[in-house]
Parts: sequence; C-alpha cells; structure tokens
Amino acid sequence: MHTRLILLLLLLWTVPTVEAADTDTNYRLAAGDVLRIIVFGEPELSFKKIRLNDAGTFSYPFLGEIVAKGLTPNQVEQKIVDGLRQGYLVDPKVSLSQIEYRPFYINGEVQKPGSYPFQPGLTLEKAIALGGGLTERASMKRVTILRGSGGPPVTENISRTTVIAPGDTISIAQGFF
Repeated sequence: MHTRLILLLLLLWTVPTVEAADTDTNYRLAAGDVLRIIVFGEPELSFKKIRLNDAGTFSYPFLGEIVAKGLTPNQVEQKIVDGLRQGYLVDPKVSLSQIEYRPFYINGEVQKPGSYPFQPGLTLEKAIALGGGLTERASMKRVTILRGSGGPPVTENISRTTVIAPGDTISIAQGFF
C-alpha cells in the first residue's frame, strides 16, 4: 500500500503542470523560459526551477553553461544526457519539462499595458483582456504584433482570434476620429 502511494506521489511530482506544459514539440526556448530538470536518483543534479538568462543559457553542475536558446526542450534534455554520459553517470535518466513560458507584452491603448505571463492557447482577445481591455480610443484596425521569434512585424489580417506566442509584443494604436 505504501509503495503504491510513494510511486503515485513520485509520478505526480515529475509530471509538469497542465497550464504550463509544453504541448508544442517545435517550441524554441529563449530568455525568460523556465525549466524543470529531474535526473532520477541524482537530487543534486535536479532542479525544480531554472530560468534561462538574457542570453538564453543556464549553468548546470559538471557541464557548465548550457546554451538553450533556439533549441527545443527535448534537444536540451538530450544535451544534458549526453553531457552527463561523458564521465559522470553511466546511464543518466533525465526528464526536462518547461514549466513557464517567457512573457508577452501589450502596450498602447489598453487599460493596463505591460508584461504578462504567456499561457498556451493565448489569442489577441485574451491578451487584451489580460491588459484590462481596450481604452475608448483604441482601434482594432491599428494593431501591430512584433513576434518574439524575430521576423517582420505583423500588421495585416489581425483579428481577435490571432494567436499570440511567447515573447510577442502587441501594440494597439489610437483610432482617428
């Protein structure tokens, strides 16, 4: 009975939370993302929370600075496994999960401009709601989205259902009266 309870608790502890789980295997990490790293049987190599610094890196025991920027969580996990195999552990069992995404930003004609935590499934409409709603001067025809992944600004074909990604900056301008 106790063994089952311990196994259940261990399983629940290692499973990432639903609200912040990485559901997109193509997601590329960048500064501000937060990871959980579990190395089974090695508590000193496990971390409940590691935030990527401005360069998109983090420091890890024995391996030094690990560059995660531009990699998927699975690629970073493999990098840690490969590094630990190089004279530290015979067969490392590593579980890496993303527990927080980098924030998105909304400015201009919203009640509370600023930085907000990204949530999977975020749309422009939800981002505006997080920003306290539109001001009376706001124009949905004058919205610009700077993608956090780089690339040109998005200014056309933007609707309330436009998908927002981590690191995006949304600017809502005033309408002309």
